[in-house]
Parts: sequence; C-alpha cells; structure tokens
Amino acid sequence: MSIIRLEDRQIHSKIVYYGPGLSGKTKNLEWIYNHINPQWRGKMLSVATESERTLFFDFLPVSLSLAYGFRSIFQFYTVPGQSFYNATRRALLENVDGIVFVADSQEERLDANIDSFFNMEENLASYGLNLRSVPIVMQYNKRDLPSAVPIETLQLELNQMGFPETHAVAIRGVGVLETMKMIVSLVHRRAKETLFGETA
Repeated sequence: MSIIRLEDRQIHSKIVYYGPGLSGKTKNLEWIYNHINPQWRGKMLSVATESERTLFFDFLPVSLSLAYGFRSIFQFYTVPGQSFYNATRRALLENVDGIVFVADSQEERLDANIDSFFNMEENLASYGLNLRSVPIVMQYNKRDLPSAVPIETLQLELNQMGFPETHAVAIRGVGVLETMKMIVSLVHRRAKETLFGETA
C-alpha cells in the first residue's frame, strides 16, 4: 500500500518492473529517465555485468504530479531476470504498490516469460499477496522482432486474468511512457481509495 504522509502531503509508491532476463525492464527505466522532465526525476542507480544484464535492481525516484493536494513520489525498480537472484526479486516485491510485467515477445522466450510470471506469483504469495492484490500492467515488449509471437498467444499464456496491456519496443521508447502512465494511474486510484474511500 502506498505510504501517505499527511504532514508534508506526499504519497510514496513503489512500482516494480518484473520479467525474465533481457526482456527490456532496464530499457524501460532508461527511456523514462532520459525523456521525462529532469525536474521530476532523481538519480538512476544500476548494477550491471559486462553483458549489461542488471544483477540487482535499478532505482529511479520520480516526482510526477500533484494529485488531490498531495505530491506523488514514485520509486521504480527492476528485478534481476536471472533465477539464481530470486531472493532479490522476492525482496523487491515487499510493500509493492504496482507491477509492470515485461514480457519478451520472441517465440523462443515464451517459456521464460511463463516461468517468470509464475515466479512473480510465488514471490507475491510469500507476502500474503495474490495477483489481484496489487495493480498489474502487462507490457508485451520487442514487438518489432521477426520472431515475435501474436499478441493472442501472449494473452493466452500470460494474461488469462485480463490485466491491462501495452505493446512496446522499449529500446526505441515505443509504448514505454504509455506503460508508465497506465501503472501510475492504477496506483493513484488505489491511493485515492485509501485517502477518500471508494466513492470519492
């Protein structure tokens, strides 16, 4: 649940980009960092190997807007895609307010997407959460590649619960800001319900 600080009228929310290795999680954050108003963003931290795979997480604090008289502070993280860093992936889901699941559209990565999605579900369960407990947006990335499977295949394998969806080419910024705006809107709605009740 978002942290609401009445004393300085701030709402702090944590959004985690989840998905298999090399699906485009870090590319999403890099694009956001480079294309939003510099006054809105903090520093972006990243730990990567020589092959540019994020080992632990990226962290990008962003102050996006004033809502209901409160300043919204969003902290964006990405989880490491490699399965042997599962303890880090699980830890990053603690107190999560929204999730973007970044799926790699390539046919050869379909099993990796499925494994990562179930891993996310298991890690949420370790905190007593389920897939309906937090807002989730599905981003189908790498839609420009020749081996990209039809959207219907990704929906069938990953999104039978009907989460909001976006299509993306994160390396070029296609769909990145749309994805961010979608998850931010969903998290805002939850925070509004907390502050004012569902009928506000």
